[in-house]
Amino acid sequence: MPYFTTATDGTTLHFIDYGPADGPTLVFVNSAYFSTQMWEFQMLPLAEEGFRCVGFDRRGHGRSQDVWGGFDLDTLADDLGSFLDHLDLRDVTLIGHSLGTAEAVRYLTRHGSERVARLVLVGAMAPGIVHSEDNPAGLPAEAIKAANETFRKDRAEFFSSGAADYFALGHPGNNLSAAYVQKVVQDCHGATPRAATAAVANFETLEMAPEARKIDVPTLVIHGDQDASAPIDLTGRRCAELIPDNMFKLYENGGHGLYVTHAEQLNADLREFASR
Repeated sequence: MPYFTTATDGTTLHFIDYGPADGPTLVFVNSAYFSTQMWEFQMLPLAEEGFRCVGFDRRGHGRSQDVWGGFDLDTLADDLGSFLDHLDLRDVTLIGHSLGTAEAVRYLTRHGSERVARLVLVGAMAPGIVHSEDNPAGLPAEAIKAANETFRKDRAEFFSSGAADYFALGHPGNNLSAAYVQKVVQDCHGATPRAATAAVANFETLEMAPEARKIDVPTLVIHGDQDASAPIDLTGRRCAELIPDNMFKLYENGGHGLYVTHAEQLNADLREFASR
């Protein structure tokens, strides 16, 4: 069965393993709220091309066990470590989106790069949007807490009203059906109320500049110039400034959900980067 248990507390997590077992391995780390199914436009075509595409549902997300604890960034990164250990994955290209980028960075600085050859940060929330000495232009922690409180009170409205900005709909090329957008809104509810609110609480204190400077694998940073969820100057551009060995790619008209609207462009970049 496609499940494993975490080393930290024995939580049962669901995973997906597509493509040939001996293919170049791409490990996908999801955004908050979403399961591994968010990557359907990457995992399916790339697996058909011969890549091994794997990923797991974060605790309290998708088909993984609903639990109360373990949503701090250290434990989430340790869950990623348990997954890589479970499948004994090596020489992987680690690909994170949004909150998943913070988990990927924390994994590398907490566990090292023995299993990871390359890192891809897509629509990164790392290194963080909160004001700090390293991020003087960041948002006040109080403002992020207030936004999270609004989210807690009405997640359904947050998901529904935020979908257009998430995909930067209305910008050239970002044409999605109303049915697909509604499907994504419903997918967001695959995270339990506890998991959703606890996961995004990490953003209130997230400041990973010191960790970003320690990344020791080649890194591809991909960010949309219309990303309303992770403002590019606080996140993507900072990653490009902080991570020693990186390549920065700006996606014109890309929102936070560029893995859908710019799927072909993203797949081409992943294919080229992972094949180095």
